[in-house]
Amino acid sequence: MPKILLSICTLLLYYLLPAQDYKQLHERSLVIDTHNDIPSTAIEKNVCFDQNLTGITNSDMKRMKQGGIDAQVFSIWCDGNKANPYAWANREIDTVLAWTGRNPNDMVKAFSSEDIYKAANEKKLGVLFGVEGGHMIENDINKLDSFFKRGVRYMTLTWNNSTDWATSALDEATKGDSLKHKGLTSFGVEVVRRMNELGMLVDLSHVGEQTFWDAIKTTTKPVIVSHSCVYKLCPHRRNLKDEQIIAVGKNGGVIHLNFYSGFLDSSYEKRSASFYLLHKAEKDSLLKVNPEPYFADKFLFEKYPAEVIALRPPLSLVIDHIDYLVKMIGADHVGLGSDFDGVNSLPQQLDDVTAMPLITKALLERGYSKKDIRKILGENFLRILHKNAAN
Repeated sequence: MPKILLSICTLLLYYLLPAQDYKQLHERSLVIDTHNDIPSTAIEKNVCFDQNLTGITNSDMKRMKQGGIDAQVFSIWCDGNKANPYAWANREIDTVLAWTGRNPNDMVKAFSSEDIYKAANEKKLGVLFGVEGGHMIENDINKLDSFFKRGVRYMTLTWNNSTDWATSALDEATKGDSLKHKGLTSFGVEVVRRMNELGMLVDLSHVGEQTFWDAIKTTTKPVIVSHSCVYKLCPHRRNLKDEQIIAVGKNGGVIHLNFYSGFLDSSYEKRSASFYLLHKAEKDSLLKVNPEPYFADKFLFEKYPAEVIALRPPLSLVIDHIDYLVKMIGADHVGLGSDFDGVNSLPQQLDDVTAMPLITKALLERGYSKKDIRKILGENFLRILHKNAAN
């Protein structure tokens, strides 16, 4: 072979082998995302997960397969102002189970670690649920049991709204002394203990600091933080401070990284504030229709996509947050909780679920071992799911 051709072939192999390596690693790993809001988004937009939703949502069944996701914890969510939140949650569960029922070759209920392994071996998407907000049990412990029977394997103790028995990060940060209580009440302690008995993971995303510490003190099993980031890198109330990160590590729990720009990038809120100032009149009008800022923000971001692109941080920030956690508490305590279809801004390149292999690629480029990458991609979640199920 002429030397020039040999050189060209060598260069091609140099650049192609790493690409193949990360794709093969991702494909052969068990990939689990602990937080995707497509159930509520699909209902809101009147679409179905088993349709082609490219350009409409971050997720659909076909794209999830393309992204190499083996199991998805579908977030069951409604805001704190929703009437009959328990019924609303069950409607969302019904919706996901309907998708699963009519696509038996592509999706299957997978409510245990064994079920997830089986689903992955069959090349099917394992389906399980996480209830995002304790308000959906409506202060009734029996409804917690009902959720578990339907495949709910974690419950976030609060969403942004506090419950009668647990205070949220938003309320603890903004309402201060006007709160009737901070942290868990005696009923809140009962909820955590019942979750431990059932084998339902206690999720500490969204909760206030006092609720966090009360839950850590109460639980007898490893906790999950389903979709949060590092406070030291991005000081947002939804992120975990160093002492909280250490506590989760000591507990044996797992912190799953959220992909939302505002939890990753400390300068994001300043950039987005300029965007909202530009559209202030329109946002004020939207808030009169629905006082929950989430809906107004989401509407404006979808209406002005060209302006939103400039706000997005680099994908490298996701890996920065993972690095921070791994250095502090080890690779055994880190996972992925994307928040796809639940946020209005994602880092560059992470446009939808098909971009999940880019996380694997970036971790390899940072020098992570294949063993640790497999842990982060899904094995850590399986471990604590199994530990919570054990008596």
